[in-house]
Amino acid sequence: MFFRMISGTLFRQWKKMLMIAFTIALGASLATAMLSVMLDVGDKVNQELKTYGANITVVPKESSVLNSLYEVEDGGSSGAYLREDELGKIKTIFWAFNIIDYAPFVNAKATLDDGSEIIAVGTWFNHHMELPTGEQLDAGVASMRNWWSITSGKWLDEQSADSRTVAMAGSALAQRLGIQPGDTVHLTGTESDITVTVVGIFDAGGDEDGRLFMPLDTAQALDGLDGKIDSIEVSALTTPENELAVQAAKDPKSLTIAQYETWYCTAYASSICYQIQEVITDSVASPVRQVAESEGAILEKTELLMTLITILSLVGSALGICNLVTASVMERSAEMGLMKAIGAQNSSVSGLVLTEIVITAIIGGTVGFFAGWGFAQIIGHTVFGSSIEMRPVVIPIVAVLVLVVTLAGCIPAIRMLLRLHPAEVLHGK
Repeated sequence: MFFRMISGTLFRQWKKMLMIAFTIALGASLATAMLSVMLDVGDKVNQELKTYGANITVVPKESSVLNSLYEVEDGGSSGAYLREDELGKIKTIFWAFNIIDYAPFVNAKATLDDGSEIIAVGTWFNHHMELPTGEQLDAGVASMRNWWSITSGKWLDEQSADSRTVAMAGSALAQRLGIQPGDTVHLTGTESDITVTVVGIFDAGGDEDGRLFMPLDTAQALDGLDGKIDSIEVSALTTPENELAVQAAKDPKSLTIAQYETWYCTAYASSICYQIQEVITDSVASPVRQVAESEGAILEKTELLMTLITILSLVGSALGICNLVTASVMERSAEMGLMKAIGAQNSSVSGLVLTEIVITAIIGGTVGFFAGWGFAQIIGHTVFGSSIEMRPVVIPIVAVLVLVVTLAGCIPAIRMLLRLHPAEVLHGK
């Protein structure tokens, strides 16, 4: 009898139940879309931000001390170096897959034929290397600094046969020397001299514009620095730092064993820096604070915005459900009064109404979930150019939210139902 009454109501008031299901579906779809994007947005935003440069720098320990004490700017060699043969070890740390790009740098002071001095910077451009893990890696400034504007010429290609004798000049240096792509520049270092052909002029908008960039081994040969590098820039996917990460960055030994394991196994910038220091001899790795803090702030604001959208959509759904269910109960007040008059308890009548609404909510919530999943993919491809990964945890979260919103929307109607007096209703009052 109970189920016959429910099915009868669903068919008799199918338009109103359809509106309730539609209202629930809208809330569920927005909640699903926002939660799916929010749980996946961290990596997506990090990937976008990584196109704007490195967020970790690695320098020799001795050089780091000098820079901290005397605010020495890195315009040339400080006498302390990192080992080039250890570069592959960066991709062997615990968070190796979060290291998406890196490049070494060495600065050599070179003299031009007119007696003036310039800084020749040796680095990777599109360097290919075999890693200790058996993997292969293509890394360098061509991908890490893709905001550089190539005003004339092209990017230096390390894979070309003449890569050792080519270079790229910053716009300020090119203007000073009056050089264009195809021109040659003769450089004399402390150990050797070389003539390089300029293949491209770039505009970086910083100190790099006054320097000459060339392959790492070419710059090393100028000052006899074979196997030595001044610094490493690393681009890594990181998690916004919290109090634990800040405490660990100051002194990892101050953490308890449980705290240390949590910190070490979380992709904080500080934990990645610590792991890099473990594999690079006598090095100090530190996050670029402006970049790290910007990433954290952007992620927090993005997640806050999506949370607010989810909350507002659910509140709107609850209000819509409240109006529709209340209207339905008012239309059926005579039926409810008759049920009470023949002996039905408040719990039975309330249970009947709630069961009808919950069945409608299940239908609307299911439709809303799949619609929201589709919305999430549209957002992913439109904003980030990739699909949003399905997180299983979204399903129970959305189910609980739909149930809570549905029950919350039914509260006013149930309260009215409990106050309903059979005699008054049956007499048309």
